Amino acid sequence: MSPPHPRPGPGPGGTGRGEPVSPAVAVRLDGVSVVRDGNALLDDVTWEVRSGERWAVLGPNGSGKTTLLRVAGSALWPTRGTVDILGERLGRVDMRALRRRIAVVSASVSRVLRPQQSAFDVVLSGRYAALETWWDRYDDGDRDEARRLLAEAGFGGEAFAARPFGILSEGERQQVLLARVLMGRPELLLMDEPAAGLDLGARERLLARLAALADDPAVPPLVLVTHHVEEIPPGTTHAALVRAGTVVTAGPIGGVLTGPAVSEAFGLTVVVGHAGGRWSARASG
Repeated sequence: MSPPHPRPGPGPGGTGRGEPVSPAVAVRLDGVSVVRDGNALLDDVTWEVRSGERWAVLGPNGSGKTTLLRVAGSALWPTRGTVDILGERLGRVDMRALRRRIAVVSASVSRVLRPQQSAFDVVLSGRYAALETWWDRYDDGDRDEARRLLAEAGFGGEAFAARPFGILSEGERQQVLLARVLMGRPELLLMDEPAAGLDLGARERLLARLAALADDPAVPPLVLVTHHVEEIPPGTTHAALVRAGTVVTAGPIGGVLTGPAVSEAFGLTVVVGHAGGRWSARASG
């Protein structure tokens, strides 16, 4: 992909101790809790994503994965703790400007796009994170990049580009949404269960695309939330296991995705395997 726009210098962010956040740190949560109606959705979470890292966040339903991703994407404010994103401290930054630097792939984005839009226009509108292309001006370079991103997703040609977004298959929609966020040249890429609901073929095509992105040094730090280790693309460097609002363990993926650690996170004794760059898990016995 094209290199991201130049980044502004670090803002007034810092750690909980008042120290400046290194430009190499894309996300830092320090003692973060999110409490709703007396329930802790996140409970005293400290976690860091650095430049060049590709993360997978796993855990059972209701464990706090999506809440963690929303905090990391500046979409949800913590009840306690501090959050630094791309050198900026939440509470001391223009949130509109910060959110333009972050890309999120989730089913919620698909639901707000007009289904009659062409696949090409959905991708093109991602340049300015707009919902329609008529709100902004685009040049020939923008249009060429949108075509290139569709081609890299496996959808070259004018016939596919002209197809309405609403009639695309789930797998095609996810690929188009991914191309859309890359069109905006983000500095942080967050994905909430991008393979959910896909059949085997669509899942494998999506994972191949994600593996190519993970291997591209021009792609910004990436965080993917999933329930299943089988949905972790090759090239993922780090993992975090979440249970009951807490991070059970986090770090380089080989030291995190072990049978004991995954068993603790999911409350089930499992055997974890790794072969050919892909992960697998099954119940023991």
